Amino acid sequence: MHVRILLAVARRVLTQLRNDPRSIAMIVVVPSFLLVVVRFLYDNETLQPGQPATFDRVGPILLGIFPFVVMFLITSITMLRERTSGTLERLLASPLGKGDLLFGYGLAFSLMAVLQAAFTCGVAYWLLGMTTEGSPWLVVLVAVVNAVLGVSLGLLCSAFAHTEFQAVQFMPVVVVPQFLLCGLLVARDQMADWLEAIANALPMTYSVEALSEISRHADPTGTMWRDLGIVAGCAVVALSLAAVTLPRASR
Repeated sequence: MHVRILLAVARRVLTQLRNDPRSIAMIVVVPSFLLVVVRFLYDNETLQPGQPATFDRVGPILLGIFPFVVMFLITSITMLRERTSGTLERLLASPLGKGDLLFGYGLAFSLMAVLQAAFTCGVAYWLLGMTTEGSPWLVVLVAVVNAVLGVSLGLLCSAFAHTEFQAVQFMPVVVVPQFLLCGLLVARDQMADWLEAIANALPMTYSVEALSEISRHADPTGTMWRDLGIVAGCAVVALSLAAVTLPRASR
């Protein structure tokens, strides 16, 4: 990979996004909107004395899940459009390598993920009144890494889709199982053994565990750093696999 070319790809993607306000709104606003909906779902709940609000328990976890889902969808469709329009084929006819292209895409959408996470966490803490024992900046950090994971998996899955409809079809295959098994709905130790084994192999499980650690502990824990490292490692592996599997031409 060449850093200069990688940065040029990232700049090109950001320029395209700047001219596409709908995609910017999808990336920045949609996770916050969904979080507002969840907050008001629990608006009339009755709490026992000393019992924490349900939103304070699930809110930090959703701050990792919603950005993951949105970035997966945006990047898989964006890359597929590059391929089916012939733009990708023309780009790869230049000195640009697949690694430069994929990691440039990853860098551009990672910068958008930072903006997304900062905005969504700002809404959660300051507008919706969410509280955590740990620092909000750690929540932002985990949300960004989880969004980058969504970018990496979206780019990887786009290589196996021929149409935008097929790209969307990867959602129930890649995203939904991770959502069901990540520990948000049922604790992993209460699952059937085979389901727990699958959950332990899915990266979103570790991002949810890291966010739960931040919710419960005032200081960063070793478990949180370990889980964050696993999620980041999965993102790098997925991005590398995307560079290997990406077709050079539309099919």
